[in-house]
Amino acid sequence: MMMEEEELEFAEDLEAILHLTPEVQLAIEQSLANIDDVVNKIRLKIRCLDDNIRTVVRGQTNVGQDGRQALEEAQVAIGQLFGKIKDIKDKAEKSEQMVKEITRDIKQLDHAKRHLTTSITTLNHLHMLAGGVDSLEAMTRKRQYGEVANLLQGVVNVLEHFHKYMGIPQIRQLSERVKVAQSELGTQILADFEEAFPAQGSKRAGGPSNVLRDACLVANVLDPRIKQEIIKKFIRQHLSEYMVLFQENQDVAWLDKIDRRYAWIKRQLVDYEEKYGRMFPEEWCMTERIAVEFCHITRTELAKVMRTRAKEIEVKLLLFAIQRTTNFEGLLAKRFSGCTLTDGPGVKKPETPLESTNPFLEDEIGEDGSEMEEDLDRPKKHKAPDNPFHGIISKCFESHLYVYIESQDKNLGEMIDRFVSDFRAQGPPKAGTEDGGAVLPSCADLFVYYKKCMVQCSQLSTGEPMIAFTTIFQKYLREYAWKILSGNLPKTSSNSGGLTIKSLLQEKEGSEAAKFTVEELCLICSILSTAEYCLATTQQLEEKLKEKVDKNLVERINLTGEMDTFSNVISNSIQLLVQDLDAACDPALTAMSKMPWQSVEHVGDQSPYVTSVIMHIKQNVPIIRDNLASTRKYFTQFCIKFTNSFIPKFINHLFRCKTISMVGAEQLLLDTHSLKTVLLDLPSIGSQVVRKAPASYTKIVVKGMTRAEMILKVVMAPHEPSVVFVDNYIKLLADGNPETFQKTLDMKGLKRSEQSSMLELFRQRLPTPPSGTDGGPSLSFSTPTPEQENSRIRKLEKLIKKRL
Repeated sequence: MMMEEEELEFAEDLEAILHLTPEVQLAIEQSLANIDDVVNKIRLKIRCLDDNIRTVVRGQTNVGQDGRQALEEAQVAIGQLFGKIKDIKDKAEKSEQMVKEITRDIKQLDHAKRHLTTSITTLNHLHMLAGGVDSLEAMTRKRQYGEVANLLQGVVNVLEHFHKYMGIPQIRQLSERVKVAQSELGTQILADFEEAFPAQGSKRAGGPSNVLRDACLVANVLDPRIKQEIIKKFIRQHLSEYMVLFQENQDVAWLDKIDRRYAWIKRQLVDYEEKYGRMFPEEWCMTERIAVEFCHITRTELAKVMRTRAKEIEVKLLLFAIQRTTNFEGLLAKRFSGCTLTDGPGVKKPETPLESTNPFLEDEIGEDGSEMEEDLDRPKKHKAPDNPFHGIISKCFESHLYVYIESQDKNLGEMIDRFVSDFRAQGPPKAGTEDGGAVLPSCADLFVYYKKCMVQCSQLSTGEPMIAFTTIFQKYLREYAWKILSGNLPKTSSNSGGLTIKSLLQEKEGSEAAKFTVEELCLICSILSTAEYCLATTQQLEEKLKEKVDKNLVERINLTGEMDTFSNVISNSIQLLVQDLDAACDPALTAMSKMPWQSVEHVGDQSPYVTSVIMHIKQNVPIIRDNLASTRKYFTQFCIKFTNSFIPKFINHLFRCKTISMVGAEQLLLDTHSLKTVLLDLPSIGSQVVRKAPASYTKIVVKGMTRAEMILKVVMAPHEPSVVFVDNYIKLLADGNPETFQKTLDMKGLKRSEQSSMLELFRQRLPTPPSGTDGGPSLSFSTPTPEQENSRIRKLEKLIKKRL
């Protein structure tokens, strides 16, 4: 009751505090209308939860007792399981013991069976061995070699099974009897062969028979020394007649009758095949062995007779003998495999064809084959890498190849002398002909002969003689370069007469020729082309020689010196062409420096000296270009060298022009531009086909002639105020050399007093060089591009035309 009162008081107080509106109060009353039912439901749930809690608490009091009971039951089950496992283990042990007893008996039976089998087999082998030894001894005495061959092999095979029983006296005794029987067989067979083929006497006491054929089969089973002894005695007896017929003191032993030696062995081999071919086993290769022994004997005998009669050896005789010998070695390679030789030549890698036009490779790069010369590899077929017989006889000729080398030395010397005399008789190539500027015919003849010599030498030897031949080649390559090429270059005359200004001014185009005639220019170009051909072909020659010589001698093949010699001929030829054209332009430049530029009143067309220079260029350059058509790179070198020589000389002559007026400077600037244009077109001048000049050449011309134009622009500039003039000079020329500045002042015609102040100001206005430089007189300024300079020149030309 008090609670209800308290609730009412709380509600009243709450209402007083909240001061709820009537609408809110109505809503609250409606929501609390069913609160009693809700409270009753909650109370019912509380009573149910209390009942569940009581039931659970009561149930937990019996859990401990049930757990102890379950543990006791588990312990009992484990004890029962342990007992069952122990029973199973006991039964397994009993079963294992039973199996061991059974298998032990089986193993004993297996061992007994194996021992019994081995004993029976051994007894059988022993019976066979004892019977075989008895039969072997009996058959040996009766010379029944056919049966002995099969029986002996079987006895030897059976005896191998008794190696571990050699401690038994009976077995050891049988082994000794087999050895004695083998020894007796060997001695007896050798005696039979000695009787059939006696070492002494010209006639043979016996010949091929079935007994000896079977004896050879027995020898295959015996000690290999027996077989070797049979082969050695038979071959010695077979070649005994050869040793008598071709003794050192016999006439047929000399090189001119070397064919008889090879004819004799061919007949002997045919005779052997017919009479004894079936007597020896095929795997003995008796025919090849006879041929190989013949080769060894022949090599020794030829070396001996050549050493005795060395003074009688001539080149043709030596080459004849070598050719016949190499042909015979090639025949042996076709007939036999070389299996009886102990040392065979190593297999070389095939040669890789090299792209070239020289005679050493023309046969490898030819297309139609009709014009190809003898294939360089063709001679190698006689001594191809798969020919084991190469050199088996011909090796004896190597020590006498000096005769051939001396002959080739003499022949090459005579060839060079003939080239010199022919050149003098025929004279230089004629201008306007196909020979003008072409490679000299003697060059091709020389290298074709070199090719022939190289092929012959590679047939004869690839060792030291090849090095000697290379030395000969080097000697005459240098002589050809000196006597034929350098020796026939035209000589420049030292006394060059200059032209006067008057004569220059009156000079008409074509009135003066260059120092060298057209024929001489063609000759220089021809020598240059020949030297270029020789240079390329010598390089190919060196590669070919390295391919053909023994590997251990490759490093001794070096033709660098000869290639340098031909390079020097090329450089000298180009220098001669440059000097000739340069000297032809000298009088014109001299006339330019002596002209009174202070008196020039107006700017006209290009000056006469420019016309003279252009005339000489148009005379020489097309001839040189046409004659160097096959070697364009050297024509380019000529153009570059001429430009590098002409432009500095032109600038030096500019500096010699004293007291140049404004109009004179403008005329010189126009002349300079004309020369610059001609120089830029120099590579294609006078040609119907216009080609763009190489960039390297154009750069040289632009750089050099731009400097000349800048000098003239400085001369045209007023020297007052001095600071502006000096700064303009430094900007345009980028040259910190006081001497150059003073030359420029001389061109303007300034007095020495004025020059002194100018030079002092010039030294003061020079920019300080950056740190780390050498402080030289040259300065680094950006040079105007060719396009900018061309634009300036065009403006100057327009200005000149307006003034005119």
